[in-house]
Amino acid sequence: MRSEDPERREGTADEFGDVLAAVGPRLRELRRRSGDTLTAVSKSTGIPVSTLSRLESGQRRPGLELLLALAKTYRVPLDELVGAPASGDPRVYPRPFTRDGMTVIPLTRKPGGLQAFKQILPAGPDDREPDPRSHEGYHWLYVLNGRLRVILGDRDLVLGTGEVAEFDTHLPHWFGNADDQPVEFLSILGPQGERFHIRARYRPG
Repeated sequence: MRSEDPERREGTADEFGDVLAAVGPRLRELRRRSGDTLTAVSKSTGIPVSTLSRLESGQRRPGLELLLALAKTYRVPLDELVGAPASGDPRVYPRPFTRDGMTVIPLTRKPGGLQAFKQILPAGPDDREPDPRSHEGYHWLYVLNGRLRVILGDRDLVLGTGEVAEFDTHLPHWFGNADDQPVEFLSILGPQGERFHIRARYRPG
Protein backbone atom coordinates (compact mmCIF):
# COMPACT_ATOMS: atom_id res chain seq x y z
CA MET A 1 0.00 0.00 0.00
CA ARG A 2 1.53 3.32 -1.06
CA SER A 3 1.93 5.82 1.76
CA GLU A 4 0.84 9.41 1.30
CA ASP A 5 3.51 11.95 0.47
CA PRO A 6 4.35 13.75 3.78
CA GLU A 7 5.01 17.03 1.96
CA ARG A 8 1.63 16.85 0.24
CA ARG A 9 -0.08 16.04 3.55
CA GLU A 10 1.66 18.96 5.25
CA GLY A 11 0.66 21.30 2.42
CA THR A 12 -2.99 20.23 2.71
CA ALA A 13 -2.91 20.83 6.47
CA ASP A 14 -1.39 24.28 5.94
CA GLU A 15 -4.09 25.17 3.40
CA PHE A 16 -6.82 23.99 5.79
CA GLY A 17 -5.28 26.06 8.57
CA ASP A 18 -5.22 29.12 6.30
CA VAL A 19 -8.90 28.65 5.48
CA LEU A 20 -9.85 28.46 9.16
CA ALA A 21 -7.62 31.42 10.00
CA ALA A 22 -9.53 33.54 7.47
CA VAL A 23 -12.91 32.72 9.01
CA GLY A 24 -12.43 35.08 11.98
CA PRO A 25 -12.00 38.28 9.92
CA ARG A 26 -14.82 37.14 7.63
CA LEU A 27 -17.18 36.68 10.59
CA ARG A 28 -16.27 40.10 11.94
CA GLU A 29 -16.87 41.67 8.52
CA LEU A 30 -20.25 39.95 8.11
CA ARG A 31 -21.36 41.11 11.54
CA ARG A 32 -20.17 44.68 10.90
CA ARG A 33 -21.94 44.66 7.53
CA SER A 34 -25.20 43.55 9.15
CA GLY A 35 -24.93 46.20 11.86
CA ASP A 36 -25.34 43.61 14.64
CA THR A 37 -23.57 43.52 17.99
CA LEU A 38 -21.99 40.40 19.47
CA THR A 39 -24.88 40.29 21.94
CA ALA A 40 -27.46 40.33 19.12
CA VAL A 41 -25.66 37.53 17.23
CA SER A 42 -25.41 35.55 20.46
CA LYS A 43 -29.17 35.79 20.97
CA SER A 44 -29.95 34.67 17.40
CA THR A 45 -27.47 31.77 17.36
CA GLY A 46 -27.30 30.66 20.99
CA ILE A 47 -23.50 30.97 20.85
CA PRO A 48 -22.01 32.72 23.92
CA VAL A 49 -20.61 36.21 23.38
CA SER A 50 -17.19 35.07 24.62
CA THR A 51 -17.11 32.29 22.00
CA LEU A 52 -18.13 34.68 19.22
CA SER A 53 -15.40 37.11 20.27
CA ARG A 54 -12.77 34.34 20.25
CA LEU A 55 -13.97 33.15 16.81
CA GLU A 56 -13.67 36.65 15.33
CA SER A 57 -10.22 37.20 16.84
CA GLY A 58 -8.97 33.82 15.60
CA GLN A 59 -8.36 32.50 19.12
CA ARG A 60 -10.79 29.65 18.48
CA ARG A 61 -11.25 27.52 15.38
CA PRO A 62 -14.90 27.12 14.41
CA GLY A 63 -16.55 23.73 14.24
CA LEU A 64 -19.25 22.80 11.75
CA GLU A 65 -22.06 23.31 14.30
CA LEU A 66 -20.96 26.91 14.94
CA LEU A 67 -20.44 27.64 11.25
CA LEU A 68 -23.90 26.39 10.32
CA ALA A 69 -25.55 28.59 12.95
CA LEU A 70 -23.58 31.66 11.87
CA ALA A 71 -24.17 31.05 8.15
CA LYS A 72 -27.92 30.92 8.85
CA THR A 73 -27.81 34.13 10.91
CA TYR A 74 -25.81 36.07 8.30
CA ARG A 75 -27.81 34.50 5.44
CA VAL A 76 -24.77 33.37 3.47
CA PRO A 77 -23.88 29.92 2.08
CA LEU A 78 -21.50 27.90 4.22
CA ASP A 79 -18.87 27.81 1.46
CA GLU A 80 -18.89 31.61 1.32
CA LEU A 81 -18.44 31.79 5.08
CA VAL A 82 -15.27 29.68 4.90
CA GLY A 83 -14.00 31.24 1.66
CA ALA A 84 -14.41 28.15 -0.50
CA PRO A 85 -13.56 29.72 -3.92
CA ALA A 86 -10.19 28.48 -5.14
CA SER A 87 -7.25 30.67 -4.24
CA GLY A 88 -5.52 32.37 -7.15
CA ASP A 89 -8.74 32.67 -9.16
CA PRO A 90 -9.27 36.43 -9.68
CA ARG A 91 -12.87 36.03 -10.75
CA VAL A 92 -15.59 36.90 -8.26
CA TYR A 93 -18.65 34.66 -8.12
CA PRO A 94 -21.26 36.89 -6.48
CA ARG A 95 -24.06 35.26 -4.54
CA PRO A 96 -26.89 37.78 -4.21
CA PHE A 97 -28.86 37.85 -0.98
CA THR A 98 -31.88 39.82 0.15
CA ARG A 99 -32.06 41.99 3.25
CA ASP A 100 -35.11 44.09 4.19
CA GLY A 101 -36.44 43.78 0.63
CA MET A 102 -33.14 44.96 -0.92
CA THR A 103 -31.07 42.72 -3.20
CA VAL A 104 -27.37 42.87 -2.32
CA ILE A 105 -24.67 41.57 -4.68
CA PRO A 106 -21.17 41.27 -3.17
CA LEU A 107 -18.47 42.43 -5.59
CA THR A 108 -15.50 41.51 -3.40
CA ARG A 109 -14.74 38.38 -1.44
CA LYS A 110 -11.73 39.15 0.73
CA PRO A 111 -12.55 39.85 4.40
CA GLY A 112 -11.22 43.03 5.94
CA GLY A 113 -10.30 46.21 4.10
CA LEU A 114 -12.68 47.71 1.57
CA GLN A 115 -15.84 45.78 0.66
CA ALA A 116 -17.85 46.58 -2.51
CA PHE A 117 -21.52 45.78 -3.17
CA LYS A 118 -24.18 46.49 -5.76
CA GLN A 119 -27.54 47.10 -4.07
CA ILE A 120 -30.96 47.11 -5.73
CA LEU A 121 -34.25 48.39 -4.34
CA PRO A 122 -37.25 47.09 -6.35
CA ALA A 123 -39.87 49.30 -7.96
CA GLY A 124 -42.93 50.28 -5.98
CA PRO A 125 -43.70 52.56 -3.06
CA ASP A 126 -41.41 51.99 -0.07
CA ASP A 127 -43.78 51.41 2.83
CA ARG A 128 -41.01 50.53 5.27
CA GLU A 129 -40.67 52.68 8.35
CA PRO A 130 -37.14 54.14 8.32
CA ASP A 131 -34.98 52.31 10.85
CA PRO A 132 -31.58 54.09 10.91
CA ARG A 133 -28.72 52.01 12.30
CA SER A 134 -25.09 52.69 13.10
CA HIS A 135 -21.96 50.52 13.19
CA GLU A 136 -18.19 50.67 12.84
CA GLY A 137 -16.81 51.77 9.50
CA TYR A 138 -17.03 54.24 6.65
CA HIS A 139 -19.45 54.17 3.70
CA TRP A 140 -19.14 55.53 0.15
CA LEU A 141 -22.07 55.11 -2.25
CA TYR A 142 -22.78 55.99 -5.88
CA VAL A 143 -26.28 55.98 -7.39
CA LEU A 144 -26.28 54.09 -10.70
CA ASN A 145 -29.95 54.51 -11.53
CA GLY A 146 -33.04 55.97 -9.90
CA ARG A 147 -33.53 58.20 -6.87
CA LEU A 148 -32.29 57.03 -3.49
CA ARG A 149 -33.66 58.33 -0.21
CA VAL A 150 -30.88 58.52 2.38
CA ILE A 151 -31.43 59.29 6.05
CA LEU A 152 -28.24 60.36 7.83
CA GLY A 153 -28.80 61.30 11.44
CA ASP A 154 -31.44 64.05 11.40
CA ARG A 155 -31.01 64.74 7.65
CA ASP A 156 -33.44 63.31 5.07
CA LEU A 157 -31.84 63.47 1.60
CA VAL A 158 -32.50 62.35 -1.97
CA LEU A 159 -29.61 61.33 -4.26
CA GLY A 160 -30.18 61.07 -8.01
CA THR A 161 -28.37 59.13 -10.72
CA GLY A 162 -24.64 59.90 -10.70
CA GLU A 163 -24.61 61.43 -7.22
CA VAL A 164 -22.23 60.36 -4.49
CA ALA A 165 -22.33 60.33 -0.69
CA GLU A 166 -19.70 59.47 1.89
CA PHE A 167 -20.20 59.22 5.65
CA ASP A 168 -18.98 57.71 8.89
CA THR A 169 -21.26 54.77 9.71
CA HIS A 170 -21.33 55.73 13.39
CA LEU A 171 -23.96 58.18 12.13
CA PRO A 172 -27.35 56.38 12.10
CA HIS A 173 -28.31 55.79 8.46
CA TRP A 174 -31.04 54.20 6.31
CA PHE A 175 -31.68 53.77 2.55
CA GLY A 176 -34.98 53.57 0.65
CA ASN A 177 -36.78 54.45 -2.59
CA ALA A 178 -37.44 58.16 -3.09
CA ASP A 179 -40.31 57.30 -5.49
CA ASP A 180 -41.96 54.21 -7.00
CA GLN A 181 -39.07 53.48 -9.41
CA PRO A 182 -36.28 50.94 -8.78
CA VAL A 183 -32.94 52.17 -7.46
CA GLU A 184 -29.49 50.70 -8.09
CA PHE A 185 -26.40 51.91 -6.27
CA LEU A 186 -22.85 50.87 -5.52
CA SER A 187 -21.57 50.75 -1.95
CA ILE A 188 -18.00 50.60 -0.72
CA LEU A 189 -17.60 49.95 2.99
CA GLY A 190 -14.31 50.54 4.75
CA PRO A 191 -13.11 49.96 8.31
CA GLN A 192 -13.22 52.80 10.79
CA GLY A 193 -10.47 55.28 9.88
CA GLU A 194 -10.65 54.62 6.12
CA ARG A 195 -11.38 57.67 3.98
CA PHE A 196 -12.12 57.92 0.27
CA HIS A 197 -10.95 60.49 -2.24
CA ILE A 198 -14.41 61.60 -3.34
CA ARG A 199 -16.10 64.02 -0.97
CA ALA A 200 -19.79 63.81 -0.14
CA ARG A 201 -22.30 65.69 -2.30
CA TYR A 202 -25.83 66.03 -1.05
CA ARG A 203 -28.92 67.30 -2.85
CA PRO A 204 -31.96 67.98 -0.62
CA GLY A 205 -35.11 66.27 -1.79
